[in-house]
Order: sequence, then structure tokens, then C-alpha cells
Amino acid sequence: MVFAPAGLRASVPQELSPQTPWRGSGAFVSANPGSGPSSSAPLPLSVTEVYNDLYVLGPGDGLQLTFTDPSASAIGGPVVILPDGTSTLSLLGSVQLTGLTIGQATRWLTSLYSKQLVRPELILSLTAPRPVKVTIIGEVGRPGLYPLPSYSTPVSAIQTAGGVTLNADIRKILLRRLAGPDGSQKQTVLNLAQVFQAGNQRQNPILFDGDTIVIGRTEELIPEEILQIGATNLAPATISVSVIGEVRSPGTISVPANTPLAEAIFRAGGAENWRANKNDIELVRLNRNGTTTREVFSYRDGIGVSKGLNPPLRDRDTIIVNRTFYAEAIDVINQVIVPLSQAASSYYFFRDTFNGNRNSNFR
Repeated sequence: MVFAPAGLRASVPQELSPQTPWRGSGAFVSANPGSGPSSSAPLPLSVTEVYNDLYVLGPGDGLQLTFTDPSASAIGGPVVILPDGTSTLSLLGSVQLTGLTIGQATRWLTSLYSKQLVRPELILSLTAPRPVKVTIIGEVGRPGLYPLPSYSTPVSAIQTAGGVTLNADIRKILLRRLAGPDGSQKQTVLNLAQVFQAGNQRQNPILFDGDTIVIGRTEELIPEEILQIGATNLAPATISVSVIGEVRSPGTISVPANTPLAEAIFRAGGAENWRANKNDIELVRLNRNGTTTREVFSYRDGIGVSKGLNPPLRDRDTIIVNRTFYAEAIDVINQVIVPLSQAASSYYFFRDTFNGNRNSNFR
């Protein structure tokens, strides 16, 4: 037999069943409890309410059960929640604990042990929180589902997902969280810019198992903000870009995130003085959907980050420094004249060799 609170597997007195494992008003729970996952949009909440959320037990959690009665100390000990959400306890057998907070589980076990012990008062503490699985989508390097260590935060989660992209709106990070056992959700908006600009750690709360982080996109970042994001550990440490064409050291180089185009050319040795067409610098960008975009820029020294003149780079960008007309003409001449001159040299060599051999035969 499995002991389970109301709404899980068995029935218990109403005063012992959990009202909701997620602290907050009942407005955060689906409007139609018991009818399956809610189809309505997640309900909004503040960051303060996120911090008020209580830890919800689940498979993999490690607990310590201690009885206040010394004579019952042998009954307590370590407790592990199994994959099916239950734990095996002395005198009780299999007990359902998944979906409860520590306080609810404590009251639930006390009610069960009251039928077995004269003094059933106990202390249940969390000793080994389980890893959490968090979904990270939107403007990050590698969106997906990630297993993360306990006590992870949105910043560490985003770092695990490859950091934010150039167009990530870190002022509006959406955090979605389960609001009840029916699958309904609640959500809040985090401003991670406050974390790095003002040290506001309340904008970086602890993540729970099943959370979803959505990083939105913006086209309105100003150059100063781009540089600030690139200087934080929220962005990738380095990106790889290819610089080819009329530079002194063409190839693939690693540069800091959000490095501007002009700096990447400088890191590749700079543009060749007379061969490089500084008004015909192509930036080829690979998009996530498999397409490419191609833009043309002019290379100028002393210009700061500017989307129109000196754009910040993304991972896997390719910069093509094209040739001037004079360089193209010289290359064409070399491709045509040099082979002809080599052919003429070979002709005269064989002719002179043939004539020399013939004259030797006449002697």
C-alpha cells in the first residue's frame, strides 16, 4: 500500500492535504483544477513572489528524517525519493512525497506516524537537492533542455546554453514556472541588466525543476549596451570569425564576444595598403534557419561600434576584404602574362637546346 496525500493517490483528511505547494494566492493555480493542464496564458507575478516560492520535493531529492523522541531515533534516518515519487519509511512502507513542500511533507508524515507512535513529532530536512531540468529558449547560443546543478540561477543557466546572442533583450527575460499539479503556469519578467549594472541579485532567483527561461529579441540595442553585454559573463567568452581576402593574416580567429568588424580586421593583421578596397568589406552571416545575409561596409579607423558602420560580430561570421580595381588588374596580368612568359622561356630553351645539338652533329 502506498500512502499518498489527497490529489495524488489516496485520500487523507482535508486539513492534512496540501493546499498548493507553490506559495502565493490561489490566482496562480489553474482556474479549472482537476480538468487537466490549463490552456490559458501563464499568470503574471512579481520577482518578490518568485522568491516566496517554496521548494517542491521530487524524484532524486535526499532527505533526513529525525524524531524528537529519543526512543524513536532508530526509526529516522536518510530518505531518498525514488523515480516513482515515493520513499520507503520504517513502519509505514511506501509513502508519496513528490509534489509536496518540506512543510507539507512534515505535516503529512507526522499525521501518518501519529497512528504508530505516541510522540510522532519529527523534523524533515533537505540534505541533497536533486539536479533541475530547465528549458532555455530564445536568443541564446544553444537553446534546449538542460540538466543543471541545484541552486542554479538564470545567469548560470544562460551561460550553460552558450550565452546570449547579439540581439538578446536581457532587460526582459521571461521566467515561467509550474503553478500547480494540474500543469498551469505562472511567469515573471527578469531584468538581468540590473544584475550587472547595479548588482541587484533579486533579478537572478534560484531556478526550480521544470522552469522555462525565454530570452526575447530586440533590434534597439545602442552601441554602449552592446559593449556592456559583451563585457559580462552572460555573453560567450570568445567567438570564432573568419577574415579572408586582402588582409595580412587571413584565416579563422577567436575574438571576444561583440567584437566590432574593424577590430577583427585589425586582429587579422590589418588591410593590405594598396590591394584592399576599404569601401568594399563584406560581412557574411549564417542565420539559424540556414540562410545567409550579406552586407557591405567601409573600413575606417577610429569609429566605435555602430550597426551601420562598424557592426559587432557574431559567432561564425565571415569578413571578406575585397580587392581594389588596381589589385584585380595586377592579378589578371599575373595570371595571363606570367604563364605566357614561362611558356616563351620554355620555347626558347628547347629551341636553343635543339639548335645546339644540331650544330654539334654537323661538326
